[in-house]
Amino acid sequence: MTGDPTRIAVFSGKGGTGKTTLVASLVRLAGRVVAVDCDVDAANLALLVPGEDGPPTPFVAGEKARIDPDACLGCGECADACSFGAVVPDAGVYRVRQVFCEGCRACGLACPTGAIRYEPDTAGTWRVRRTPEGWLVHARLGIAQDNSGKLVSEVRKAADRIAAEEGIGLVLIDGPPGVGCPVHAAIGGVDLALVVAEPTPAGHHDMERMLELARHFDIPAAVLINKHDLSPPGTRRIEETCARLGVPVLGRIPFDPAVPGRMAQGRTPLGGGGEVERSIREIHAALAERAAR
Repeated sequence: MTGDPTRIAVFSGKGGTGKTTLVASLVRLAGRVVAVDCDVDAANLALLVPGEDGPPTPFVAGEKARIDPDACLGCGECADACSFGAVVPDAGVYRVRQVFCEGCRACGLACPTGAIRYEPDTAGTWRVRRTPEGWLVHARLGIAQDNSGKLVSEVRKAADRIAAEEGIGLVLIDGPPGVGCPVHAAIGGVDLALVVAEPTPAGHHDMERMLELARHFDIPAAVLINKHDLSPPGTRRIEETCARLGVPVLGRIPFDPAVPGRMAQGRTPLGGGGEVERSIREIHAALAERAAR
């Protein structure tokens, strides 16, 4: 393979719209592919993409302050300087509540004895899984940790590196929900943002926000309507909005109560037959056609 791989990212305005189910199904259909779970705050693509994980790689996000109790005078200058309430008295000296510390170093500047040191903050881990179709890069953010946008950037870099080393022409990204910082990290530089929308007022609103974000970053976008048959008026409204914005509707997936049962068993809708599988295969074909242009 020469040049960059094709990067397709699947997004939605909120969780639970079916984007992870779709990505897992596309991984099965894509042949050789690097999949990336960028929903690092609640990663679950690994539940549907089997394989063997490599060792975890720590994700370091900034620093946390720690106070040496033997060097602390108990003067409280550090607590006065902290804007986050992270420094509190403890048995005549002071200590740092790690969950509140932002690593801003104000406490260290205020300390007259140099009792405060800073240590790397390991905020999570990420792994590379070898799968039957290729590779999956996935991560887990620690409890009460932030900087998820930086962790998204880490897993995306790892995916691009694997694609280059292994000569793989497709990277499939399971994007985070919403339109915040993690989504910004996931959408940058992709060749297509596929927005999964449900035919509800909230789904329509979320789709519009996601399409606006894609336009802001100058990223081509398309829409997939999930459970389209549950609300024909809602589906028509999405289609009308997409026509007005010049955004193609790449496919429509009907509701099937059997799908959640397959998901609970760690299986995708593929292999179950019926309209859902047919629709997903048509969407895969449409994506493959766009990638070949």
